Amino acid sequence: MKYSMNLLLWGNQIDESLFPTLELIKEIGFDGVEVPIFNTNPEHWFKFRQKLDSLGLACETDTICGPSEHLISPDPAMRRHTIDHLKSALDCSLVLGASRLMGPYHSALGVFTGKPATEEEWHWGIEGIREVADYAESLDITLGLEYLNRFELYLTSCGDEIIRFVDDVNHPNCKIMFDTFHANIEEKNIGDTIRKAGDRISFIQLSENDRSTPGKGNVDWEGVFQSIRDIKYDGWISIEAFSPKLPVANIWRKMFASEEQLMRDGLAFIKSNLG
Repeated sequence: MKYSMNLLLWGNQIDESLFPTLELIKEIGFDGVEVPIFNTNPEHWFKFRQKLDSLGLACETDTICGPSEHLISPDPAMRRHTIDHLKSALDCSLVLGASRLMGPYHSALGVFTGKPATEEEWHWGIEGIREVADYAESLDITLGLEYLNRFELYLTSCGDEIIRFVDDVNHPNCKIMFDTFHANIEEKNIGDTIRKAGDRISFIQLSENDRSTPGKGNVDWEGVFQSIRDIKYDGWISIEAFSPKLPVANIWRKMFASEEQLMRDGLAFIKSNLG
């Protein structure tokens, strides 16, 4: 098992200002970090890669698509633009040495039609992700698709839907990234969903129900950890927590003493159950 920290805890400005934070993450005992790709210029990431290498921190990457990158838009030009955008994110992932690019980028965050996804939208998503997966394969990177809760996405908002989507893409470089925050909202039983997804899961984010310190809320952690053992998962386990530093998360109250305390307590909790 390898343990990672998602840098979104410090907001969406991912640059050299986070170098002291990377040093602290290494000192606490994490094996790597999740780096959000918002800047899709590969040159932006060279110094960041150098710092990661100097610390011996591994890296996996995440990205999202907003209204300006929508893979299931009825506009073919928008779909083409989104595919090109995701390929640029993969280029950045290559610079960072990542083997995975993860996130809910099969559709646009916060964009809704007021109706369930249509067969045509589903087809556009499959077609687009399959092309992105082909490009990812050429870079030796695997996609990790994530479902979000119903208030953030409508194409996939539960485990059954993301399983069906990945199975329809049917590509060796397209897997699932599983996030307990969304599962805690949408699933009847988180552990059963993890077991059903099985070896499709290539990365796991452990996130508390309020996005604060894992183990301090109401997620069914016993069920989560047991299901991780049941599927014999031994890959990355990452803490994803947010704060007011990430305005898009709409968290306006502080729910932990400090980022350092959250990391130390969260990692100790996870290792006590999985280590």
